[in-house]
Amino acid sequence: MGAFPTQLQRIDGGRLLIVWSDGAKREYSIWDLRNHCPCAQCRGEDLAIPLSSQEYTRQIPVSDDRTINIVAMKPVGNYAYAIDFSDGHKTGIFTFDLLRQLGQNVDV
Repeated sequence: MGAFPTQLQRIDGGRLLIVWSDGAKREYSIWDLRNHCPCAQCRGEDLAIPLSSQEYTRQIPVSDDRTINIVAMKPVGNYAYAIDFSDGHKTGIFTFDLLRQLGQNVDV
């Protein structure tokens, strides 16, 4: 089994910090997470688009309103989080692998 989140923390500036079991710390823009939602609606329901960050193409644009926030994060099994966003969107399941691809490494 790969690394998994051990700590989630909202930080100033519309950002999320995830501390991983292997000691890595990654910081995420909440707007960027929303913009990379992997749900079928955002990807295009009938398209088989790979979820790797290099091949991901958004099918439904997200508002440029960068004040989007996370309302809730709920674990999905031992492999992902379902994220509810303040714009009402809540169908995206972000696997740990996808979360590791997104965001930036930080030294905190």
